[in-house]
Amino acid sequence: MNSHAETPSTGNEWWRTAVIYQIYPRSFADASGDGVGDLRGITERLGHLEALGVDAIWLSPFYTSPQRDAGYDVADFTDVDPLFGNLADFDAMVAEAHTRGLRVIVDIVPNHTSDQHEWFQRAITAAPGSPERDSYIFRPGRGPSGEEPPNNWVSVFGGPAWTRLVEADGSPGEWYLHLFDTSQPDLNWANDAVLEGFDDVLRFWLDRGVDGFRVDVAHGLIKAEGLPDFVVDETAGSMGSEAQTPPFWAQEGVHDVWRRWRRVLDSYEGERILAAEAWVYPLSKMAQWVRSDEMHQAFNFAYLETPWEATAMREIIDLSIKEFAAVGAPSTWVLSNHDVVRHATRLSLGAENPQGHGLGPRSIGLPDPAQGLRRARAATLLMLALPGSSYIYQGEELGLPEAIDVPDEAREDPTFFRTNGERYGRDGCRVPLPWKADAPAYGFSTTGEAWLPQPADWRALARDAQAGVPDSTLEMYTKALSLRREFATATATLEWLEDAPDGCIGFRVGDVSVLANINGKPVSLPTGEVLAASSPITDTLPADTTAWVRT
Repeated sequence: MNSHAETPSTGNEWWRTAVIYQIYPRSFADASGDGVGDLRGITERLGHLEALGVDAIWLSPFYTSPQRDAGYDVADFTDVDPLFGNLADFDAMVAEAHTRGLRVIVDIVPNHTSDQHEWFQRAITAAPGSPERDSYIFRPGRGPSGEEPPNNWVSVFGGPAWTRLVEADGSPGEWYLHLFDTSQPDLNWANDAVLEGFDDVLRFWLDRGVDGFRVDVAHGLIKAEGLPDFVVDETAGSMGSEAQTPPFWAQEGVHDVWRRWRRVLDSYEGERILAAEAWVYPLSKMAQWVRSDEMHQAFNFAYLETPWEATAMREIIDLSIKEFAAVGAPSTWVLSNHDVVRHATRLSLGAENPQGHGLGPRSIGLPDPAQGLRRARAATLLMLALPGSSYIYQGEELGLPEAIDVPDEAREDPTFFRTNGERYGRDGCRVPLPWKADAPAYGFSTTGEAWLPQPADWRALARDAQAGVPDSTLEMYTKALSLRREFATATATLEWLEDAPDGCIGFRVGDVSVLANINGKPVSLPTGEVLAASSPITDTLPADTTAWVRT
């Protein structure tokens, strides 16, 4: 299937300029008191997100799951895990969100399932070569007795990417592929039953009123023919690099899957969207995921990974707008999510720190919290002025840093265990939110329970401690989102201010001039009314500060 038929576009669809707020359900709000966030907790606090001024919410997985990978190991794609509630709770949440003018996007995880999924359970009880096994990627091992894995691939979470079955008669059997945890076997997307099964999953949630899907590992699914050995470039991350594409990422055949999914979504009324988590390099290649008959958005990880440096920031903004516009898509902008070190910490880290591995007390070059927050606020005010769509990760509007001092015994990320603690993993960006400064668990739950411990110094960052407080991070976000709508910066054409001082970048979007002093000396502001600033300013703009000026 090689069709690239054009999908009609008006150019003013909601998703082109939306600010989408990511909710990590385990850590957003707990209504049941068991220490784990849930759907009722989300519903009860949607008013806060309406007041913040976002356009949509995106929920990380809440499906039935043994929770080996915080819900990204799905055992049933069409039901709610009791940990989070039930389908009635989900329907109530969607109804409340829509009443408040918020669209709802849900995560979908098509690269793999849980080993508890009925498809995999049928596969391991069936014979080698059976149709049931063909839903996953099973292979005989190498070596005289098949004792070696089929190839040398390594899991993203560390360790080998293959696990050998013990057959029903107790004999060693075939190996199955899992690019993530051993409990997350990869699906075989060359199998028609898998394709049709996911068509049904999409329709199940679309029928319940969801406005789209964020697609996990959207660069995965298809593997190179023959599953060839692959030696990872030590300078590349687990998702590959511009110089090296692994045989299990970004294969051409994956685009046929997204065209199929797009046809499913386009068969529904309203603007339902697909947003790709596609770790693909360079940006010109990532843009292939958002061609007019495929997905609508792709997370701009190149922007997220750009260092806090003026030349680098200008180059990635220019490149992003150019490459996405070339396929008729908006650029997206994102600074934090549930898989990376929070940008209130990350922007204060040196290059020597392996940020993708998480942070902990033994990490090299721990951050300066004050500098990190200052840079995070400046980076956010810069991002929210850019044309296109922006994503906000829960808690960044409070200025939350990465939680570094999570005790080893409290950690849950499989990365931590599969690397024997060499990598801390992602627990530090997933700690439950602080809602009330003086309540148990900072108001996350009524019982004081929280599935990960909250830092003692988060009291001052609680939402009620910042609400209505001038210059707080929460109020800065709220004001920026309001100004973004008022001045329509998301639909404006970006024009660079070529006379921006050294160490700064400046641009104009409509009636607003934006100047970000990234790493320069204090500089003069553009003439006009200061609409917003990321830090207090007088007659000059200090380093690590962004200002919006009506000129």
